Amino acid sequence: MPPARCSPNAYDRAINAGKAIMTKDEATSFVEQFARARSRGRGEHLWRQDGKLHYPYADRVIEGREIGALCDITAAQAPHLTWEMIGWTHRDDVIVVEWLTTNRYGDALIRMTGVDRLTVKDGLIIEEIVYADTAPLRAMIEGAPLKAIMTLPESL
Repeated sequence: MPPARCSPNAYDRAINAGKAIMTKDEATSFVEQFARARSRGRGEHLWRQDGKLHYPYADRVIEGREIGALCDITAAQAPHLTWEMIGWTHRDDVIVVEWLTTNRYGDALIRMTGVDRLTVKDGLIIEEIVYADTAPLRAMIEGAPLKAIMTLPESL
């Protein structure tokens, strides 16, 4: 909470001195570009070459310069994948996007939700951390039913 004698904007500027802070309009513009690109399965033009993608579906951190190749691999391995933005917010140079994906695997339709935490520098992604529930996909790959971890009584 900002001190009473300091306006919220002045307080934010003071604690973020030296940080690149996006305006609401800049963040909105970036998110619109990001959502359009992701809904088409692309987005490499939004990345710094030295950026880092932390992605739960891969076995290593992906470099910004590799994002185009990742998009190509994903399109080849998951041609029915859809991506939809549910909502977003931002603070300073961080944008958080909530999303829903669907993909068809044979007769099964898998729906997954998640969140991307994007750090943007000079209008490009320098780091993205993807948080997603991979359980439905893992259960399908393993051929096992998706089961709850806890069984609860009808009424708590």
